Amino acid sequence: MELLSRTALGLLSLSVAFAGSASAIEAFRKPTICTQNDNGTSLLASRGSPVQIYADAADWPGVLRAAHDLAIDFGRVTGTNGTLKASGSATANASMIFNVTGISDDWSVSGSAAASSSAGTIIVGTIGNSSLIDGLIASGQLDVSAIEGQWEAYVSAVVQNAENGTGEALVIAGSDRRGAIYGIYDVSEQIGVSPWHWFADVPAKSHESIYLLKTTKVQKTPTVKYRGFFINDEAPALTGWADERYPLSPYGSPFGAQFYSKVFELLLRSKANYLWPAMWNGMFNVDDPRNQPLADEYGIVMGTSHTEPMVRATKEWAKIANGAESGWSWATNNATLYKFFTEGAQRAAPYENVVTVGMRGYDDTAMSADVQTDVLEAVVNAQQDILTKVYGNASEVPQMWCLYKEVQDYFEAGMEVPDWVTLLWTEDNWQNIRRLPVGDEKKRSGGAGVYYHFDYVGDSRNYKWQDTIQLQKTYDQMKLAKDRDADRIWIVNVGDIKPAEMAISHWFDIAYDMDSYDFTSVPEWITGFAARSFDAEHAQKISDIMDEYGTLANMRKFEWVEPSSYSVLNYEEADHILARWKAIAQKAQEVNSALSAEQQPAFYELVLHRVLAGANFVDIQVSGARNIIYAKMGRNSANRWMQRVIDGMNVDYNLTKRYHTQLNGKWNHMMDQTHLGYQGYWQQPMRQSTPDLRWVQTLERSLAGDLGVAVEGSNATIPGDDQWHGNGANSLSLSSITPFTPKRWLEITHRGTGPFSWNISADPFITLSQASGTMQPNDDDLRVYVGVDWTKVADGFGSMSMLNITSSTDLGTAGGKPQVTVQVNRTSIPSSFTAGFVESSGQLAFEAEHYTRSTPGSSNYSYTVLPKYGRTLSAVKLSDNLAESLTSATAPSLEYDFLTFTPTTSSNGLNVTLILTPTHNISPKKPLAYIVQVDDKPEQRRQYVIDQKQPNFPVNWGTAVANSAWYNTTNFGALAPGTHMLKVWLVEANVVLQKVVLDLGGVVYSHNGPPESYRIGGGNATIHA
Repeated sequence: MELLSRTALGLLSLSVAFAGSASAIEAFRKPTICTQNDNGTSLLASRGSPVQIYADAADWPGVLRAAHDLAIDFGRVTGTNGTLKASGSATANASMIFNVTGISDDWSVSGSAAASSSAGTIIVGTIGNSSLIDGLIASGQLDVSAIEGQWEAYVSAVVQNAENGTGEALVIAGSDRRGAIYGIYDVSEQIGVSPWHWFADVPAKSHESIYLLKTTKVQKTPTVKYRGFFINDEAPALTGWADERYPLSPYGSPFGAQFYSKVFELLLRSKANYLWPAMWNGMFNVDDPRNQPLADEYGIVMGTSHTEPMVRATKEWAKIANGAESGWSWATNNATLYKFFTEGAQRAAPYENVVTVGMRGYDDTAMSADVQTDVLEAVVNAQQDILTKVYGNASEVPQMWCLYKEVQDYFEAGMEVPDWVTLLWTEDNWQNIRRLPVGDEKKRSGGAGVYYHFDYVGDSRNYKWQDTIQLQKTYDQMKLAKDRDADRIWIVNVGDIKPAEMAISHWFDIAYDMDSYDFTSVPEWITGFAARSFDAEHAQKISDIMDEYGTLANMRKFEWVEPSSYSVLNYEEADHILARWKAIAQKAQEVNSALSAEQQPAFYELVLHRVLAGANFVDIQVSGARNIIYAKMGRNSANRWMQRVIDGMNVDYNLTKRYHTQLNGKWNHMMDQTHLGYQGYWQQPMRQSTPDLRWVQTLERSLAGDLGVAVEGSNATIPGDDQWHGNGANSLSLSSITPFTPKRWLEITHRGTGPFSWNISADPFITLSQASGTMQPNDDDLRVYVGVDWTKVADGFGSMSMLNITSSTDLGTAGGKPQVTVQVNRTSIPSSFTAGFVESSGQLAFEAEHYTRSTPGSSNYSYTVLPKYGRTLSAVKLSDNLAESLTSATAPSLEYDFLTFTPTTSSNGLNVTLILTPTHNISPKKPLAYIVQVDDKPEQRRQYVIDQKQPNFPVNWGTAVANSAWYNTTNFGALAPGTHMLKVWLVEANVVLQKVVLDLGGVVYSHNGPPESYRIGGGNATIHA
């Protein structure tokens, strides 16, 4: 990582990237200003004394506009706007900026003239476009040798005698127009103005004075050349909001220059440069003729989506060209389409664009049922002909071919496109990259890139409501892309922009300078984002909240969370997950209460709403599960859980209403996206609805009396009959208890109309969290934990223990005496077993990072732990993203020692399940695989991602992305009790292991697998004494 020292951080009091105990910030956030007047600093601006900003009127309009923003940003921070003087005469057209933004054509800043005296000076400009910058270079006062001729680089330096031979100035010189713009906005961010000051209402920091540090900053070319986002799936939320806020075009779209001016500024402040505009009902170049020239004046590179070739929006075919859906066929209508494409190229020629080439079917569908490479090659050849005619040489026009869904099959079938066309690889719409360059593909002059998603409409289900992106996974997949040379274009589908603010900022930061980060950086990054958005005091707490939110929200995307998703009956899974949600909700409320009134709206948009709404959503689904399960048990409490679901629906409504009404309704409709009521269908519900619910008649008594007894892991209830235990049987069993299992539990419930007292009698070595009590009809169910006092049980003890439950009221006409049995085994650990995991009642579970040891292979590769990655604790992968085709001899091993007490047989063998991130075969000839071995049994090599032809993704892909995991199981047959070793070799770079589960017959359903088993010894894990 390229990092700054704690000493440098100490100089900085406002642009804190990593607050609290963190020791470093990103290299590109090296401070050049501060708020403390120390030795070596000089005043740049203060309340009443504005900064003076100088530029050349002949510079790029985007640079001058950013300088104008900077002057206003100083006013936001100090209360006094800076002044901007653009000397000389303009040479570039800035008419759209003046028209849309209202900036004066001399670039002067309103409200800045009233200041009594000026403070410091800033000179901004582009090398070769600014006489001010070129003069300083020529005089030897400014060294730009490190950036000259580079893409989007800049130098920030303090120059003496810069103002007419006297004075001192902060000089920001860009290698090109965006380099200068990024240098300008770097100062804005440092003084305390967030890129999200408008789109998320982040208030500027307030400071009396800003000081200049005597330092030079050289910012290199960004990691990725084109870094952008795609506004997509924009109805109902963004469209509803924009319809209310902006004038509609003659074609009914609100997405004109007033809207896009805000988007362009957000992109540039975020160090981005590229945009795919809204396309569901928008035509960027038609809806508002100012859009494209405004983008160019700002300095934004425009593109069109993967399904919109030659700079023409999808809707233009029908609305402008009067084309029919059937006419969108090159095979039958190429002459008309050639003209359509030519008009798009001609219209875009004066501006900076990346031209989409190729062709899909109409309205984002497949072009044909089969792969017709000759047709698509003819399309691309015609497009090259058009570009040569319009531009003079097609090879000099930035172009990309997006290999989305079925289009990738064309490439795999041998279709060729010109070498200068960027191959834009895609993920599966669920953050798992499908393919990356291999072999000679890396040598293409056009390079490669990635199209990614933070929002999606389609199989296996939409996800459009809340941000569900785990930043650790984004980093992992994009670091893989960068290491495998897919770094020309990174474009991400962000849906409505909001509420993906944090994911967007992280995306652009890693695209700008990937070298500033590693697999451990996400918590630090969030801390920095929080400190810049709010303050250092709360940054660490906000980071903890949002890091945990990322885990919980990505565990299973909200739209896929249903009542059956998290187990209510097994491992207390739903309880634990809800407890985690409630914990971060409470922390978020505490932070919100501590923030100023000015900060709270932004905190609601960026943190509080998604945390509260997410927690409430999961609570609704789990409450729905309890309602259904408990209604079938006849519990009175089922109705209260039904009411909790209904109350949760109202909470959801009120949280949305709060979002829509704060700030005088600025973001009304932005949370209109429906999210409750998917119930098995991929498309968004047309109206919010509860999960299926059942109501119990509580005015009548159960046939089996008032008392109900249930046990963990079972839908059955005693006394009485039901489908989950034998008729007439009044006994249920708990899973066995050993010194290495968690406590078991049963529940006392009410199924009647009057009060009753209950009592549990048990063996003297059995411990109960409560042995007796009284229950009223409306009381909550009572969970009783069952354990063992091991001081009262001899070594080697093994016996079935009986718990007898009695009630003060009768058991009706269909009940008998309820009993719960539990096998008690005092198993012990042999003295020779000093490190590893111990069986828990027919099962073991290991977090991947908790290996006992790792043995190197001959290749000298190693493993990297990815903290907070995945669904539970972390993940493990090969450290080298270029590793491939390894074997058990060349790959390092992950070795897990474990102890079992339960034998398995050849017919009921040991099942070893690896839980892995649902990544893909990024190299078609080198599918993802691992090798697994138990003791000296034969090694088994498992290829677990089985590709299919489009439109199908790999076998069981839909289940994998819903679960956020591949499950792959290997049977090892008979295994005797005793000490054993599991060896795992990950043999491809994109294999990401999260957890291992060993089933000796005791594993039951849960979403995340059994909790980690009891562990002794040292090594790479938490130790159980």
